[in-house]
Amino acid sequence: MNTNVTRRHFLGTAAGTAGIAAIGPMAAVGVEPLSEKAAAILEAERDLRVGMLTAPFANDSLETVADFARDAGIHGLEVVADAGGKQIDPQTFDQARADAVKALIADRGLVITSLAWYDDLVEPEKTEERQAHAIKIIDAASMLGVGVVCLSPGYPAPRMTKINTIKKVLPKVFAPVVAHAGEKGVKIAVENYFQTNLQGIDTFECLFETIQDANFGLNYDPSHLYHQQCDHLLPVSMFPKRIFHTHAKDCLVDEAARSRMGVYAEGWWRYVIPGFGNINWGEYTSHLRSNGYKGVMSIEHEDSAFSRERGFILGARYLEQFC
Repeated sequence: MNTNVTRRHFLGTAAGTAGIAAIGPMAAVGVEPLSEKAAAILEAERDLRVGMLTAPFANDSLETVADFARDAGIHGLEVVADAGGKQIDPQTFDQARADAVKALIADRGLVITSLAWYDDLVEPEKTEERQAHAIKIIDAASMLGVGVVCLSPGYPAPRMTKINTIKKVLPKVFAPVVAHAGEKGVKIAVENYFQTNLQGIDTFECLFETIQDANFGLNYDPSHLYHQQCDHLLPVSMFPKRIFHTHAKDCLVDEAARSRMGVYAEGWWRYVIPGFGNINWGEYTSHLRSNGYKGVMSIEHEDSAFSRERGFILGARYLEQFC
């Protein structure tokens, strides 16, 4: 999925500048603190952690977003890695910068769960340039000791269906990227944004029949299947060894509007912060656990009802009960 102004970056502009001060202390969310003994029990047995995709903070430094995550109780960072980006720029990244980033993250008690970049590797005339950038992201991840790089599975090639693009184009596009990642001990996780080549579960099946490398899998986002009326729980059990990272984004479906407007209309569903939509997160996390997933639920904030900071804080506080 592209990190563009209309989707991922919109909360990094005026809508997201209100800051934590505008919403008051975290206690205002209404969650009672646990006793030290109870908190210790939960921490000892924790197998899921809350994280966040840093795209809405793309115009801020990594230090700024890390300070916010620490204060918001968010443990993991899915850090955007755009060329020229302010957080991690793979084009200029070196071991000295890696050491500084590791110290910054460790000092705040955080972890980097993945580096993320969602440009289209399939776009004609730009594939080689974008392959080269993806390889630099992998190198940066390796220097940081980060085991996952999140990418887009690309959009359909001109005059080709998604299935044909997966079969005929993606193997060539991803071969050098996946091979380099394997050499560096890094996994490639592609996000199933519905407008890309990963739409329905049939495209998931085709992708993993076509590209069988063990280090190629999913940054799985259930919200993209939910509004399509696909079974958003099924991929968890179908591809348990291919889910390397997960996005935590909810989906609110207005069934009355859909009944009046029809499924081909727009405006009857939207992405929201976890806990404000239709996905049952207790059910979903139970499926993740029963299929062996232990890792991050990375909040992807695309909810226009909340400012940048408030949305992340509310989402994190809601998800924490399932971790």
